[in-house]
Amino acid sequence: MTENVNDKMEIKITKKAFSLETLIFVGLFAVIFTALGSKMGAVNMLNTMMNTAYSLLMDTVLYIMAIAVVAGALAGLLTEFGVIAAVNKILSPLMKPLYGLPGASIVGVLTTYLSDNPAILTLADDKNFRRYFKEYQLPALTNIGTAFGMGLIITAFMAGIKNPMGGNFVGAALIGNLGAIVGSIVSVRLMLLKTKKLFNTEENACSDGEIGGISLNERVVRSGSVGSRFIEAMLEGGKSGVSTGFAIIPGVLVICTFIMMLTNGASVDGTFTGEAYEGIGFLPWIADKINFILSPLFGFSAAEDIAVPITALGAAGAAIGLVPGLVANGMATSNDIAVFTAMCMCWSGYLSTHVAMMDSLHYRELTGHAIISHTIGGLCAGVAAHLICMLIY
Repeated sequence: MTENVNDKMEIKITKKAFSLETLIFVGLFAVIFTALGSKMGAVNMLNTMMNTAYSLLMDTVLYIMAIAVVAGALAGLLTEFGVIAAVNKILSPLMKPLYGLPGASIVGVLTTYLSDNPAILTLADDKNFRRYFKEYQLPALTNIGTAFGMGLIITAFMAGIKNPMGGNFVGAALIGNLGAIVGSIVSVRLMLLKTKKLFNTEENACSDGEIGGISLNERVVRSGSVGSRFIEAMLEGGKSGVSTGFAIIPGVLVICTFIMMLTNGASVDGTFTGEAYEGIGFLPWIADKINFILSPLFGFSAAEDIAVPITALGAAGAAIGLVPGLVANGMATSNDIAVFTAMCMCWSGYLSTHVAMMDSLHYRELTGHAIISHTIGGLCAGVAAHLICMLIY
């Protein structure tokens, strides 16, 4: 049996108290914050940082926690009354060849599509859901869950935008969903290539002790009447959602704040005031420089379109908010809407949630590979949507 990755976390790794690593870190830290402070002003930079973190906590984290509680309650009911067991049996022939995951993972897809990325964590916290997975498959839940996060919201938003001719983008939004499916397959498969090297592929995610040694043809239920089982399953599932909500706070606040400050620009009048969500516009500037590469891949109608997927790295909600303006100004067509939908859905703010999600799953050391796999998956989603549009339109 190969060594469990979690076992490696018990080994203490030591380094010299002062090393080259220290100097490099201090140098990079100074360069980054000097660049931010010189453009925004030191006081404005600190105020924006605090205000953005506070806004994310109140508007984003609490919202995600509410979603996680509701999703956890739903997950508890689905497992208690055998829905997940039935779905696993019916859809395994489809999910296994496409994703290399058991059929039960489709429940995670549906849950995140209807809500947001972290919703899959409440499922993964349920041993009656984990029992269908091998241990090497469990980290990939972050990738497949993120690939469909906020899917319904993004699709409905894109479909509802009116084009300059008075029509809508329903077809383009649906094509974007197909692109997101392609991206999700790429992301999950790349992740599994890594985890197969680290885990025994025959080892179950749940030990026999956790599930009482029952087979996959059986399921554990609570004692009592149907009504009491319903209430207990719902409340216990919701309780796990609260834990999930607290677990994602550091990742969302720290990483998303930094991404926002690198992505967004100054206030409307071009000055910095220290308000939340201000930034130096560095990432869009980089994207504009490499637009000659990105444009053929995605078929963007204007260089400004790249701001949408770049913003989706930190927050899909903020990204889709840019789209109506681009459409109104003639900078986005059906092809662009399809690509926006695919990439916003597949990425859906993964830079701000992947760290917390992997930490919650207890695979923190695999966060880097999860992010790399999903970055490639999101790019493939955009390219796939563009190619499908070329075939159809």
